[in-house]
Amino acid sequence: MRAVAVVTAAGSAERFGGKKLLTPIDGEPLLDHTIRALLEGGAAEVIVVVGRDARAELERDVNAMLDPRVRPVENPDPSRGMFSSIQEGIAQAQGDVILVMPGDMPFVSADTVRSVIATYEQRPAIVSPRFRGKRGHPVALPPSLRDEIRSADPHATLHDVIHRHLDLRVDVDVDDGGIVRDVDTVADLRSPEA
Repeated sequence: MRAVAVVTAAGSAERFGGKKLLTPIDGEPLLDHTIRALLEGGAAEVIVVVGRDARAELERDVNAMLDPRVRPVENPDPSRGMFSSIQEGIAQAQGDVILVMPGDMPFVSADTVRSVIATYEQRPAIVSPRFRGKRGHPVALPPSLRDEIRSADPHATLHDVIHRHLDLRVDVDVDDGGIVRDVDTVADLRSPEA
């Protein structure tokens, strides 16, 4: 089972005040934590969708970007929103399952990633981890949805696509508050885990 992850990392981080993905957590850039959880959890490749302006800085300062299993892909117009980055990444993703995760989710555990992949292996579907009844990331998608996602309006959301396939929905309960803990502001770094 070849799992390929798409990490959205092209946003401007305005609410955070900029350079969010480079903010240190335990001495490493935030984005390093996100990528490492995916790799340690079983992703064979991680496609990091970046904006042209930030690409050189991320490649220089995020250690995980040097891993041969990690590949940057540019979103030519990140102002279209996060879904446009998902579309760019999915267009490049060649695997048996595609995992989608925002770059600003450094608290997701590798065990959760393993559970999502294992659940998908047992039942190929749209698999979401769930913590205390709330769904989070990473979301596993069957490659059969690739064309639909790529051709959707860039202003749509992944939720819009998933909503059209409720019959394919599978949840896996995890004991990981990190799946619902993204970092939008500096205060989110100090918040206790959910």
